[in-house]
Amino acid sequence: MRMTYDRLVCANCAAPVSEGRCRVCRAVRQQMLEEQGQGPLAGMSPAMLIALMVVLLAALALLAQAA
Repeated sequence: MRMTYDRLVCANCAAPVSEGRCRVCRAVRQQMLEEQGQGPLAGMSPAMLIALMVVLLAALALLAQAA
């Protein structure tokens, strides 16, 4: 499960981080926004990753059967 800042509660002000009420909230929100875009598979949903894995396994099975 992907961690999102809309579910986090700030330890500094006890408000949701997504509201950005204090400087700590805003810093964490900015850090998480920057981290979301990293990695080649970062934007893919878990269902899409499973579908990709199934396709790759099917291709591997076809290659193994041909050999």
